Amino acid sequence: MLRYGRIGAGLAAVALLTSLVGAAPAAASPSSQLAGAVLTYPTPGGTAAAVGDVIQASLASGTSATFYSSTTGTSGLKCAASSFSAAVLSNPAAPGTATESLTAQTFTSCTSNVLGTTGVKSVTVNNLPYATSVTSAGVVTISGTATAPIQSTVVLNTLLGTITCVYRTSSNTLTGSADNNTNSITFTNQALTKYSGSSICFGTAYFSARYSPVVDSTQGGSPVYVN
Repeated sequence: MLRYGRIGAGLAAVALLTSLVGAAPAAASPSSQLAGAVLTYPTPGGTAAAVGDVIQASLASGTSATFYSSTTGTSGLKCAASSFSAAVLSNPAAPGTATESLTAQTFTSCTSNVLGTTGVKSVTVNNLPYATSVTSAGVVTISGTATAPIQSTVVLNTLLGTITCVYRTSSNTLTGSADNNTNSITFTNQALTKYSGSSICFGTAYFSARYSPVVDSTQGGSPVYVN
């Protein structure tokens, strides 16, 4: 909002005219023209993330990504490092739904306390990229296809060698939530069912992880917010 100071007597007529007809608006800046999109940086309601921008995040400090055999237990896999990368495909005005392509997701520094295993050789996300959507309500949905389902392959070390466990989601989706207060995306107890593998592989793996901060690496690592 423009504020005006005292005006000398010689400018009184100009001041009166200005008060009646209003001052001409200033030209809109690129930031203000782009404000109001679903995904913005570096503040809520800030500049719209552009199509092609790369959104990235790693695990929140002090947290782990887990694949446990139950929603309340602690038996399974724990990964101290994980990250994802996604490209913005569309970013409409809010309220609305932005779309992205999840091009990479990694899990490293993983350990296992599954009976019969001695460690984790690898955890690999298959069939990338996945279609991803983010709503103004903060609902994040990752979707596979009939020919490229959401799938993860876990290779475990045992005393007798390695075993491979392949997991898929029954609904072919994973659902998370975005939170502007913590600049994060959280997945909680997302179920993946064993598709193939040894009897040592448990039947259902519940995936949980919190990624923060979520940033636009194309824009110098600016934090990304959902509007």
